[in-house]
Amino acid sequence: MELQLNLSSPQADAEKKVEKVLVLGAGPAGMSAALYAARAELNPLVLIGTELGGQASLTFTIENYPGFPDGVGGAELGELFKKQAERFGARFEYDMATEVDFSRRPFAVKTYGKTILAETVIISTGAAPNHLNIPGENTLIGRGVSYCATCDGWFFKEKKLAVIGGGDSALEEALFLTRYASSVTIIHRRDELRAGAILQRRAKENPKISFVWNTVAEEIIGENGVEGLKLRNMVTGEKSTFAADGVFIFVGHTPNTQLFKGQLEMDDKGYIKTDLTMTTNIPGVYAAGEVMDSHYRQVVTSAGMGAAAAIQAGRFMEEHSLEQAVAEK
Repeated sequence: MELQLNLSSPQADAEKKVEKVLVLGAGPAGMSAALYAARAELNPLVLIGTELGGQASLTFTIENYPGFPDGVGGAELGELFKKQAERFGARFEYDMATEVDFSRRPFAVKTYGKTILAETVIISTGAAPNHLNIPGENTLIGRGVSYCATCDGWFFKEKKLAVIGGGDSALEEALFLTRYASSVTIIHRRDELRAGAILQRRAKENPKISFVWNTVAEEIIGENGVEGLKLRNMVTGEKSTFAADGVFIFVGHTPNTQLFKGQLEMDDKGYIKTDLTMTTNIPGVYAAGEVMDSHYRQVVTSAGMGAAAAIQAGRFMEEHSLEQAVAEK
């Protein structure tokens, strides 16, 4: 792909400064990218978005990130990431991209407050939790329906809770909820879990946790708050009502890529396509973490991808200097 310059654009006239590295998102991938770019003296700018630390910040305890044998709180890890990146010159702003133009370099990224020009962009906007899209779900959000146990678990002391899902997130959050709830029932559409072996063992050994297999929720019922669920058995078709004071939903995620549609190549699920160097179909634009990873979805793998993206961005700028291009123009 032939690179074009964007220096004569209206955005360039409005913003004289061109950032070397602009990172969109401050989860593990974005933070790691910021650290590596900062250590390469590229003075990266990070747009934090809605959550410092990304989804990881909502996890009560992360036990599988290297270097923390006793585990580390998700929010605490996010703060540590930020502090380490800032030590080497990374800058963080509580703002987020609302529009992008990747058609020419420098790339133009519009936010709520300004337009930013950048030689390279690293996209680490993560993914958002999926909804069940069943009756009662949206109307009862915040009144018993939740997608974050660490955010809302405290409000359900001695309550009967349902957790929908069967992956790592579902079991991690179910185990956390046992700190408060009188009981936690995991409802899963299959007859076996997708979560890791250790999490499965812990959940099955926890006296507060029980399971309902081969079952889906068809409706969340309640007036001013959650009162229960209408369930259907996937094998027998039998329908039943399950009483609950709260419903926590963990059924996967959708990548936050709507902003980039029409400019970046994506798969059929909306995840950004990259090569092994985290490079997208546009040279100079990279993607890292859950915005492009539907398979691993781990803090450590996202961090590694962010590091790779930053390294590649640095190499790209060495080979495609804007200053040199302007001088030759």
